[in-house]
Amino acid sequence: MKQIALYGKGGIGKSTTSANLSAALSGMGLDILQIGCDPKRDSTRMLMHGTFIPTVMDLVRERGDAAITLADVEFRGYNGVRCVEAGGPEPGVGCAGRGIIATFQILEKFGALKGDVIVYDVLGDVVCGGFAMPMREGYAQEIYLVTSGELMSLYAANNICKAIKRLASRAKSKCRLAGVICNAKGQPKEEELVSEFAERVNSRLVEFIPRDRVVQLAELNRKTVIEHEPASEQAARYRSLATRVMENTSLTIPTPLEIDELEILAYAYI
Repeated sequence: MKQIALYGKGGIGKSTTSANLSAALSGMGLDILQIGCDPKRDSTRMLMHGTFIPTVMDLVRERGDAAITLADVEFRGYNGVRCVEAGGPEPGVGCAGRGIIATFQILEKFGALKGDVIVYDVLGDVVCGGFAMPMREGYAQEIYLVTSGELMSLYAANNICKAIKRLASRAKSKCRLAGVICNAKGQPKEEELVSEFAERVNSRLVEFIPRDRVVQLAELNRKTVIEHEPASEQAARYRSLATRVMENTSLTIPTPLEIDELEILAYAYI
């Protein structure tokens, strides 16, 4: 079983990438579980045709742990993809990372952390204890960084590299950097910049996903690109990503850049 996590800056397109990756993997006949680890609870929405499924944290607050069943938190989406949303605390109260911890504990109790691939979609602006939990506790073993060529997106990706490097030395942690996914914003030389960034942090560019209006059109129709426009070039990119994820055996401990090195790299591609 592969356990992969997609980390990256908020708004970079992790949920879109995760949902389309899960849809593409399911098209290969695989049993997929996608877990949204973000309080926004929108990771699985396109797999669920626009529905916001109940979150684990909401149910815990309403009923308590003991009254929750697997059917309350796990839902079947497009092509049988199993969908779970961790959720988070009420706005302004508590730590959002606790939703991730509670979710994993409940899923473990039901023996639901199984399948061919588990996809963790994790917020990566700040790699606090809660959001680093999939890496720290040995759940997410292959970490993919989702970034664009924008400096702040690369900055967040570089910070996540620091977390992976630190956690990789822990006995319980099995996390390694599996690669970088460029979810492009349409900047000049963006693929070249992200490719060099990946090499500089001791990894590689796994897939370049160009900016395409078909993504917005699919989401307006409450579907993944894989379902809405399966013959599109964009869908082919997601299927290529799925193949590369399944074939990937190149897992590394990253070498994060210093901030001045990162800025110099970004400036070279202006």
